[in-house]
Amino acid sequence: MVAATDPVDLDGARVLVAGLGVSGRAAARVLRERGAVVTTLDASAEDADLRDAADVDLTLVDLVVASPGWAPDHPVLAAAVQRGVPVWSEVELAWRVRVDRAAGGGPAPWLVVTGTNGKTTTVSMLAAVLAAAGLDAPAVGNVGTPVVEAATDPVHDVLAVELSSFQLHFTHTMAARAAAVLNVAEDHLDWHGSFEQYAAAKARIYERVEVACVYGTADPLLERMVEQADVADGARAVGVTLGAPGPGQLGVVDGILVDRSFHLPLADPARQRSAAELGTLEDLRHLAGPDGELAPHVVGNALAAAALARAQGVPASAVRDGLRAYRPGAHRREVVAVVDGVAFVDDSKATNAHAAAASLGPAAPGTVVWIAGGLAKGARFDDLVAQRADRLRAVVLIGTDQEPWTDALARHAPGIPVSIVDPAHTGTVMTRAVRQARRLARPGDTVLLAPACASMDQFDSYAHRGEAFATAVRASAATG
Repeated sequence: MVAATDPVDLDGARVLVAGLGVSGRAAARVLRERGAVVTTLDASAEDADLRDAADVDLTLVDLVVASPGWAPDHPVLAAAVQRGVPVWSEVELAWRVRVDRAAGGGPAPWLVVTGTNGKTTTVSMLAAVLAAAGLDAPAVGNVGTPVVEAATDPVHDVLAVELSSFQLHFTHTMAARAAAVLNVAEDHLDWHGSFEQYAAAKARIYERVEVACVYGTADPLLERMVEQADVADGARAVGVTLGAPGPGQLGVVDGILVDRSFHLPLADPARQRSAAELGTLEDLRHLAGPDGELAPHVVGNALAAAALARAQGVPASAVRDGLRAYRPGAHRREVVAVVDGVAFVDDSKATNAHAAAASLGPAAPGTVVWIAGGLAKGARFDDLVAQRADRLRAVVLIGTDQEPWTDALARHAPGIPVSIVDPAHTGTVMTRAVRQARRLARPGDTVLLAPACASMDQFDSYAHRGEAFATAVRASAATG
C-alpha cells in the first residue's frame, strides 16, 4: 500500500482514479507512464473502467487519486480513508512525481496561490512577472493546465500554481517555495461541511513552505493561519497592505508599490530604513474598471504576486514589466458594450458573495442594475446585500436557487426593484435577463453580471454564462 510518507514507487501500484475530468485524465496518464495499474471511476464518462461506485473493491486498491469535484464525504473516498487507503489529490500526485529541470538544480519550485477570490488574477499576474524575468513559468492548476502535467515537464523553471480548497484537501506533502492565501470568505460550504473546514483546507497551503508565507495584513484569520503553519526553518511571514508597509512587508506609498521584505539581505542593518520600488499604480491603470477606478483588490492581487515573485529572487524591474504586460482573462469586469449610455459589464467569474461584493464596490450609489443568482452552493446572501444595497438601482435574478436571494433582498434592500427571470427555458435565460436589465437601467448606469453563484444550474461554466451574457447584450444593442 502507498502511504503518505513512503518514497514514491508507483510501478505495479493499484490506483483508483476517481473522476475523469481534465485533472483526472492527466493523473491517469502520468500514473500509467510510471507503471501503475490504473482503474478509472466516473459515472458520466463513457470510457471509465467503472461507472458505479458500488463496483469498487477497495481491498484491491493501494491508492486513490481524487478529482477536485469529489467531496470528502463521497462514499468511495470516505470508505478509503476509513480503511487506511491513501487518498491523494492530483496536486499531491504531481508533487510526488515531479521531475528535475532540464537546466539542472532539481525540480521546478512552486509558487502557490489560493483564496476565495482573486486566485486566477494573482497567479496570472505572477506568471507575467516571472516571464518578464526570463523564466519559463506557466500558470497551472485550478487556472487550467493540470499541475501533474507541468510538474513532469522538465522545461519549466518555476510553476505559478493556483489551488482551490478542493485540491488542497487531499494534498499532504507539498512544500511550496512561497505561498499566498489572498482571502477567505464563506464558499463551498456544501463541499467542506463548515466554514472552519473550508478555512483549514486553505491553510494547508502554508505547510512546509520554504521561503515566504504571504498574507494580507488586514485579515486576522490569514495572520493566524501563518502563525500556526509548520514551515521550514528560515521561512518568514510576508504581509501585504494597501497602505504604507512596515518592515518585512509590501505595500503602497504615494502611489508607488514598494518592497520592504526582499529588498536587502536579512542581516543588512539598512533593511529597517529602506525599500525597493516595484512599480506604480499607473502601471496597473489598464486594469481599472468601467468607471476608470482601480479597485483595491486588484492592487492587493498585484502585491501578492509581487511578493511571491520576489521570494523566487525576481528583480524589481521584472515586477514592474510583468504587471504592465499582464492582461486579465475574460469574464472579469469586462465591458461588453455601452448601449444608450449604459455600460454592460461581464463579471461572470464572480461566483461567490465575496467576489460579487468586490465587483460592486467601486460603483457609485444607485447606479447598478445587478444580474445575480445561480447555484448558491448552500450560501446565504444577507451580508452581501446589506453591504452593497446602496449601489443598486435594481436587481435581476437568474438561476434556480432564488429563495436565498429573495429573502436577503426583502430584508436588506426592500426599496430596490427586483425582477425575477423564470428559470424555465434555460436556453433563453440570459436574453430575458438582459432585456429586463436594459429596461430598468438609466443612462450612466452599469448593468453588472456578478452572480455571486456557481453557473452549473443553467450553464456549462462561468465562461459559458459570460458568453451568453455578451451575446445577449450585442443582440439587444443590434435591435435598438
